[in-house]
Amino acid sequence: MALTDQKSPSDGKVWGLFKLPFRNSGNTHSTSSSSHNTQSNQQQQSQGNNNAQVDGSNPPNTSSSVSSVARSFLPTRRRLRLDPSNKLYFPYEPGKQVRSAIRIKNSSKSHVAFKFQTTAPKSCFMRPPGAILAPGESLIATVFKFVEHPENNEKPVDQKRKVKFKIMSLKVKGMMDYVPELFDEQKEQVAVEQILRVVFLDAEHPTPALEKLKRQLAEAEAAVEARKKPADDTGPKIVGEGLVIDEWKERRERYLARQQVEGVDSV
Repeated sequence: MALTDQKSPSDGKVWGLFKLPFRNSGNTHSTSSSSHNTQSNQQQQSQGNNNAQVDGSNPPNTSSSVSSVARSFLPTRRRLRLDPSNKLYFPYEPGKQVRSAIRIKNSSKSHVAFKFQTTAPKSCFMRPPGAILAPGESLIATVFKFVEHPENNEKPVDQKRKVKFKIMSLKVKGMMDYVPELFDEQKEQVAVEQILRVVFLDAEHPTPALEKLKRQLAEAEAAVEARKKPADDTGPKIVGEGLVIDEWKERRERYLARQQVEGVDSV
């Protein structure tokens, strides 16, 4: 009877211990088979990748697409060096036309054309509006602007926000005549060098920026006057309305004039 009382709990425990491995045997087999299949698939994929790398069968567009994306993140290389770099200083004189100046230098190894643009073409213009610079060549451009009288308690800060200037550059093959159509014909190669902000200066209070502006304006005026002077030419001279006097004819006229003077003296 004692054995009968202890049979059920012990049997349950014993059968439970022996049944667990047999009960999960199917799952274990499926798990091992699935893991084996996964490993075989991974091995096949790795072999396929290795074969692709060895055979050079990677898609050709992958490298080009990566390089194009990488180039898009690179900053645009500047062709011009500007002084001032990102501002245009104007003396604040309401009701008058004032001037600013900016030095533009070709810092590249090729010929570069530049062009000005403004959001206020009716009240602003540039001289020159564009040009072609040889490598290392520079010039000072003069910018003219009409300063309007403030209205409704408008501040100079509000006026300068309305006007912006943009300098664009274009690489050209060599020295040629500048025409604005160059930028329309080669739009894909045009680069925006800088967008310039307007800064007003108090004309009655000297500052380093105002003094520098005066020096640049004086240098720009001197360059314009130098271009107006005729270059020294050793060839034929043009006098009056197209009359060409060469060196021989000039000497002959001087000789005849001297002969006339001597003839009068002798008489």
